Amino acid sequence: MYKRIVVKLGTSILTGGGRYLDQARMVEITRQCAALYAQGQDVIVCTSGAVAAGRAHLNFPTLPATITSKQLFAAVGQLQLMRVWEHLFDIYSVRVGQILLTRGDVENRHRYLNARDAFNALLEQRIVPIVNENDAVATEEIRVGDNDNLSALVATLVNADLLILLTDQPGLFTADPRNHPDARLIPEVRKIDGALKGLAGGSVSGLGTGGMTTKLQAANTARHAGVDVVIAAGAEPNVILRVAAGEAVGTRFPALATRPESRKAWILAGPKPAGRLLIDEGASAAICFKGRSLLPAGIRKVEGNFLRGDTVLILDSARSELARGIAGYTSTELRKIAGYRSDDIAARLGYTYGDVAVHRNDMILLTD
Repeated sequence: MYKRIVVKLGTSILTGGGRYLDQARMVEITRQCAALYAQGQDVIVCTSGAVAAGRAHLNFPTLPATITSKQLFAAVGQLQLMRVWEHLFDIYSVRVGQILLTRGDVENRHRYLNARDAFNALLEQRIVPIVNENDAVATEEIRVGDNDNLSALVATLVNADLLILLTDQPGLFTADPRNHPDARLIPEVRKIDGALKGLAGGSVSGLGTGGMTTKLQAANTARHAGVDVVIAAGAEPNVILRVAAGEAVGTRFPALATRPESRKAWILAGPKPAGRLLIDEGASAAICFKGRSLLPAGIRKVEGNFLRGDTVLILDSARSELARGIAGYTSTELRKIAGYRSDDIAARLGYTYGDVAVHRNDMILLTD
């Protein structure tokens, strides 16, 4: 049985595709979460809907399509949204607490640990965290951008066992079922490749910021953090309870590995990669199959500008993502030593921070 479950709810689920929060649908979701809670499981709800709730509460005013307008709607709507959640969970005598996050809260290691402690404190007191992105203050630089990826970061942060991504579709299909009646549901995915990504589309309802593409991104992050992921239809009867019981509902993405240690989980969930390192086949094999660090000799190209200690993506010769790690040198320094042996670093730079470009202890693999 899953012990800790994150349930992500998109705007289209909370509104039923309309312009107002659908409280009948929300109480059904609450009932299922409360049932898990009563069984002793930890439940974290990652909710969208603040902007939609704010627009409705203000009677849909005509405002410029700017970030400031969205922040205004979010500031008003967040209060309305939490009021509804608090009332519905109170029906089942379950207490809730609000946590608002931005990417800045997980990029910095110290703030990441503070956020983790806040979640753990709530869960230890049997309080259900209600999580949303802090759209009222977030700008493009610090936004996660969608609640699919936010829920994956939360699942990684709290060491969840299961992430349920509820949508208006039954799962991932072999083709767009709206245009292809013969499209088949894919019950399980063990490899997310280019062909699979090509099946995903954008947000259809126009109410939210996510689509199947962001759900695949979220699933990929979470499963590398040791979390099972299921994409399923929010309107399916008892969908949360059935998924949590292990029933074959929607599309399942089994966890690829055991849960990573805290520092590697932060590398996966926290800082946005500031650059990319393209490496040769020998370095790829050393990283993937031999558990080695990345040496400068294996680097073919350095992309982006980053500092020592920033997070970087490591790509193979086909530009597939192999790993994510913390750079031991700046981008300027790595361009000078790329392709050279570690013994040559001091001669090339006039100093050295060690033999490796990215240490194995500061790296998490992203391969299937």
